[in-house]
Amino acid sequence: MKNVMSRDGTSIGYDQAGAGPALIIVYGAVSTRSSGSKPELVTLLAPHFTVYSYDRRGRGDSGDTPPYALDREIEDIEAVISEAGGTAFLYGHSSGGCLALEAARKLGGKVPKVAVYEAPYNDEPAAQQAWSRYLDQLGEALAAGRPGDAVALFMRSSGTPAEQVDGMRQARFWLALEAIAPTLAYDHAGVIGKSIAVPTDRLAQVDVPVLVLCGGSSPAYMHHSAQAISQVIHKAELRTLDGQTHVVQPAALAPVLIEFLRS
Repeated sequence: MKNVMSRDGTSIGYDQAGAGPALIIVYGAVSTRSSGSKPELVTLLAPHFTVYSYDRRGRGDSGDTPPYALDREIEDIEAVISEAGGTAFLYGHSSGGCLALEAARKLGGKVPKVAVYEAPYNDEPAAQQAWSRYLDQLGEALAAGRPGDAVALFMRSSGTPAEQVDGMRQARFWLALEAIAPTLAYDHAGVIGKSIAVPTDRLAQVDVPVLVLCGGSSPAYMHHSAQAISQVIHKAELRTLDGQTHVVQPAALAPVLIEFLRS
């Protein structure tokens, strides 16, 4: 594990693996670089890229410096890019995809290409109402010092059945989720913001090639959002991964990333 200092003095922890063009992986909500299938994806990409897998601020081996701002997260990515030699591809999953697109918009030539998988925007009016309620309830839970309730709220809003969430709260890994629960506000109130609709004005400013990905077995709104993103970014292409859901399998994802980023 290595560390780099972001502009505001926050230490960002990361791993570096492989050889070739630099690729930074930007993870989504309640994720660290070591959780789930993240290490497997790095292993598959490392023969083709120098892969930088980092912990976003407030998680894992990275520090945190309040108050939170989206620009600070972009500066974290910029700091890792500097460690990588000044330019790097970005791949972002879920809300990490939203962050990767914002970084590409702000950092210009430092990000030559971006790939995003299921950035969770949703243009449906009912979704906006649900999103507003979720942000209010999330803020209340975090302000009251109830991180477990905040994580449970996120899980239920993402479609996990309530009884399954109740079971997860008894598992050993739940404490690790509670430890990074405050970063749910970073992803959702900060990166995505008060509106969950596709931010067409901002995304239209992204001026690099973008691969927009979604899973063939994901909900319809994910397909609609991916299509909307690909239409507003003039250098974007859209691709659906058959049989995949929001929890995309590294073996299905890695070849597509390699093909796009190395072409």
